[in-house]
Amino acid sequence: MNKKEKALQIINVFDKLYPEAYCSLEYKNPLELLLSTQMAAQCTDARVNIVAKNLYCKYKTAQDFANADIIELQEDIRSTGFYRNKAKNIIACCKLLVEKYNGKVPGTMEELLELPGVGRKTANLVLYEIYGVQGIIVDTHAKRLSNRIGLTKNDDPEKIEYDLQKIVPKSSWAEFCHKLVSHGREVCKARKPECESCEIRQFCLYYSKH
Repeated sequence: MNKKEKALQIINVFDKLYPEAYCSLEYKNPLELLLSTQMAAQCTDARVNIVAKNLYCKYKTAQDFANADIIELQEDIRSTGFYRNKAKNIIACCKLLVEKYNGKVPGTMEELLELPGVGRKTANLVLYEIYGVQGIIVDTHAKRLSNRIGLTKNDDPEKIEYDLQKIVPKSSWAEFCHKLVSHGREVCKARKPECESCEIRQFCLYYSKH
């Protein structure tokens, strides 16, 4: 079985296991998704959602964030970790949104990648969730599972993105990544994967070696 065939078999199983897999970050508009995804780096979505409730009541627009006091913003997002760098990027990102895009979140990969704190994972998630553009969203779960299963040998998220693009049907790109997240949280956990209860173990390189 080649990687493309393996991916299709896994998609079939995931479609039954996780028919409603979705982005677990809570947001009401494109700006909230953009900033929450930045805050989610090295942090759980659940923690970001808790922080976001108060944050987006305090700062409602890109202009609000652009004008924020950096020390105050650091305290507002402290519990997400790496808060100094995240606060710096959020302010810089929103300043550019105000200056170049009238406070709106742009809709192309090239434009999104120009924004401070925005990498390909964030850009792909925003493009799919807001603009309906399919993309491979490589977060920590997608990276871990893709390697364990044997869909890639790469550790670099961008290389993993391109590897998955070759073997996963384009119409399933983002949904497949959301389902990898669900499976990573429920079964294929970082410290101790629950292989015996895993319904894709027959396709998994990790399981075949352990």
